[in-house]
Amino acid sequence: MARQLDEQIAGRFPVGQRLRVLDVGMGQGTQALRLARAGHQVTGVEQDPTMVAAAREALSGEPEGIRERVRIVEGDGRDTGVHFLPGSFDVVLCHGVLMYVEEPDPLLAGLARMLAHGGLLSLLVRNGDALAMRPGLSGDWAGALDAFDTLSYTNRLGLDVRADRLRTLTSTLAGIAAPLHAWYGVRVFTDTAADGAEIPADVETLLAVEERAGRTDPYRGVAALLHLCGVRD
Repeated sequence: MARQLDEQIAGRFPVGQRLRVLDVGMGQGTQALRLARAGHQVTGVEQDPTMVAAAREALSGEPEGIRERVRIVEGDGRDTGVHFLPGSFDVVLCHGVLMYVEEPDPLLAGLARMLAHGGLLSLLVRNGDALAMRPGLSGDWAGALDAFDTLSYTNRLGLDVRADRLRTLTSTLAGIAAPLHAWYGVRVFTDTAADGAEIPADVETLLAVEERAGRTDPYRGVAALLHLCGVRD
């Protein structure tokens, strides 16, 4: 996904431009730190105290110049209008968040308002059109059959969450003036890998295969996750 995001940034902004990035639901700060290391000014929003502590711990190990480029705000991503002015950011990330939000449309509208004209909105969501893939490939036939007719599922943390369909989000993005510009699949072949599985020796080849599949039909359509990139009108 990082490669996909970098491709979109490189195709939209001049080389060397230091971007204003908002990372909503930043988690432990993986993407925020990666973009700060690339020279961008990053603001992360996170409401989980454990994740905030992990992000601060990770940030503390970075050189001073990188630490100065990252700001962490403890709060709910649905309250961006409380913390920031409209048009304050060039890039807004919302990765792995929508599955925990029962009504995502207000959140997405708020994120779009945070973008400057021509800004990039990057979403990572569970693919509602492929919910039967994981149980099916695992031999859970009853689970696969049930998954065809729902957008709800239980994630690996044991939480009941929700998925999104590409066509629905395409319509939503058009309605909030950040129409879909590009989309990719994420975890096409690796979704059934066990938690904590060892990194294979040929990991670069694995990544190359996933990257190719993530931009190629029909493979991307059955990916576990979808990476959608909208552009603010």
